[in-house]
Formats: sequence, structure tokens, C-alpha cells
Amino acid sequence: EVRVVESGGGLVQAGGSLRLSCVVSGFTFDDFAIGWFRQAPGKEREGVSCISGVDGSSTYVDSVKGRFTISSDNAKSTVYLQMNRLKPEDTAVYYCSPGCGAYWGQGIQVTVSP
Repeated sequence: EVRVVESGGGLVQAGGSLRLSCVVSGFTFDDFAIGWFRQAPGKEREGVSCISGVDGSSTYVDSVKGRFTISSDNAKSTVYLQMNRLKPEDTAVYYCSPGCGAYWGQGIQVTVSP
């Protein structure tokens, strides 16, 4: 059974930073990708970033490139999303997703005030 525990969300002013963490059990980091998705009110869920467990390569949605950084610590079964220069439009529920769409955490709220 894949278990996902997300942490690090909260309320921050525009221009600020947050770091999301996701601890995963029952999932082999070395063989698969893992990433973050988000869903804003009234919008569809979108992929934010994914990182490959095989070679460490990563992808980002255009709106966060240069501001967000994904990383993983395979030994700790943890993936991080460092979010800098946050904007109000980044406000959403963020979901950790082992397999980048295969499994889901319960989500964590990130709110960016103007």
C-alpha cells in the first residue's frame, strides 16, 4: 500500500517562500517518477513538477519555471517542492503524487496573499 504524508503548506505573502515535503512509503523512488500537482478553486488539477527517480531529471509547468524547484531524497523516501517568489495565482491545494499521477496524497493548502 502506498502511503503519502504531505507537510509544509500554509499562508504566505506574495513574494515569499514555502517548502512542501512529502514522505512516501510503499513506493520505490529509484524506479519511478514522483511529483506535485495542484488544484485551484474552480480549476482543473494541473501538474506542477515531476522528478525522475531513475536519472533525477525534472519537468515544470511553465508558470512556475525559475521559481519552484523539485528535489528528492531517495534514502528518506521524501520529495520536496521549494517554492520561491510566490504569487497569489499559486494559491491552490497541492498534491504529492508518486508515479506522477498514479497515486495521490490528501493534499495540502497553499495560500498566497497579495
